[in-house]
Amino acid sequence: MKQDVIELDGAIGGGQVLRSALSLAMLSGKTLRLHNIRARRSRPGLLRQHLTAVQAATQVCGANTTGAELGSQVLSFEPGPIRGGDYRFAIGTAGSCTLVLQTLLPALLQAPEPSRVSISGGTHNPLAPPLDFLQQAWLPQLRRMGARVELQLLRHGFVPAGGGELEAFIQPSKLQPLHLLERGALLGRRAWALSAGLPEHVAERELRRVHNRLQLPREQLSPVQLDEQYGPGNVLLLEYAYEHLTELFSGFGQNSLRAEKVADGAIDQALDWLQSGTAVAEHLADQLLLPMALAGGGSLTTPRMTEHLASNIQVIEAFLPVRIQAHVLSEQQLRLECRALA
Repeated sequence: MKQDVIELDGAIGGGQVLRSALSLAMLSGKTLRLHNIRARRSRPGLLRQHLTAVQAATQVCGANTTGAELGSQVLSFEPGPIRGGDYRFAIGTAGSCTLVLQTLLPALLQAPEPSRVSISGGTHNPLAPPLDFLQQAWLPQLRRMGARVELQLLRHGFVPAGGGELEAFIQPSKLQPLHLLERGALLGRRAWALSAGLPEHVAERELRRVHNRLQLPREQLSPVQLDEQYGPGNVLLLEYAYEHLTELFSGFGQNSLRAEKVADGAIDQALDWLQSGTAVAEHLADQLLLPMALAGGGSLTTPRMTEHLASNIQVIEAFLPVRIQAHVLSEQQLRLECRALA
């Protein structure tokens, strides 16, 4: 008998549990009941960006919800049919636009008509993938799976001011399985540092650190000074383009953090992945799991099992007739396989 209500304990993870569960509730038509939302976080319950994701999902499928308020640790979400159209959502803080978009996109790919989605808030947030990551790393893989999506950055938005905006155009699409077991040949690598309302030496020091630690030629290092109206804000972005995928690593400027430490954050992530020999770094692996499950299959290699990966697997398997298995290949190599259950 089909289970029409899915009950989940949000304490198994953070906001990713909420976002994946909302996406899957919309797609499956099953009612979601979530408790202990972000219970182990320093500020538990729904923050502004989580609440915006709930409100956006509610609008896209005409859901009936209870508990959709700031700080709530309990949510009931009863979805209706998914509807495409022209949507505009405002987070009202520097909360992540990209995470709200990732909540909606799987459902809108299965809407009966195209959609345009505008989201304002933070586009470059240290607790979320920057918009560049979606454009360079995540969306190219979804397009390989058959997704027809275009994404534009209209205005940068850094923490704490926010004020950024993105716009996405989404065509109804059917996803096909994706297998990412090897990177293929290296095609190129580069780094760029975005700065707004900060001295020019901040970006220069970050890029010098990349040059010294990774031996990137100077012609592959680009400081980008944005208008001070977008600031204050700073992010270093480090891109590796391979035959089968592109990975992007980021380090975000903070008041108490030296520019060299900002760069080290991105560099250390990149080196961890490069030394593992796996195809996909941990953040991209986590964000490809749900599309693979919706496609009915897929596989990838990644350095290790993380909390995000483990909780995402639990949520996906609660909603969909799929099994996601993890095979440890070595201390730094994990293969994830997603298969549809007969």
